[in-house]
Amino acid sequence: MAGSWPQAVLFDLDGTLVDSAPDIHAALNETLASYGEPPFTLEAVTRMVGRGVPVLIERAYEGLGKSIDPAERDRVVARFLAIYEPRATELTTLTAGASEATRALVEAGTPIGVVTNKPEAATREILSHFGLSELMQVVVGGDAGPPKKPEPGLLLLACERLGLAVDQVVFVGDSENDVAAAKAAGMAVVVLRGGYTSIAADDLGADAVVDRLDDLGAAVSTLRPAPA
Repeated sequence: MAGSWPQAVLFDLDGTLVDSAPDIHAALNETLASYGEPPFTLEAVTRMVGRGVPVLIERAYEGLGKSIDPAERDRVVARFLAIYEPRATELTTLTAGASEATRALVEAGTPIGVVTNKPEAATREILSHFGLSELMQVVVGGDAGPPKKPEPGLLLLACERLGLAVDQVVFVGDSENDVAAAKAAGMAVVVLRGGYTSIAADDLGADAVVDRLDDLGAAVSTLRPAPA
């Protein structure tokens, strides 16, 4: 809507719109078992999530006290995705207020989208499962081309697809990677407490912090730029 701010709101996926760690945990442990490796706890896997699947695998092997070369890592990534993608919604749930927040924005005429390090196919499967696909004006996955968050490229690509300047858009995430990407892009950023990070939400450097996504409207209103 002309004159309104923000002109769009972009969301991270894992740890922000959905709690996907249980499915990632199950798929990672099944993947590791196929290579004769022991399992990780859910808490440990949650701390590994956020930089995309290749980094997830690297962090898992680091946690096992082992190194993994790029070629072997890519084979393990392919194995993980073959296990995870068909079952990406078995244990995953929406975060509190996610449905309400996204629908409220759309009903108010504010375009929304998702920018995630997760591959686009799995992202779209999860969004479809929860009835959110039809709400999204743009979906940018970690395999879209630009470097993954914490680099700003995925956010910049989403803005390009929306035809909007970065200062017209708010990004909502849960981790240091989300904040770093938004700051590098020049975009306002809101953090959801309780996400996939070992750093306290209030210490991430976001412009605002919310306990639930249906608190987002009030938080965003405090970020509105002053009239020129």
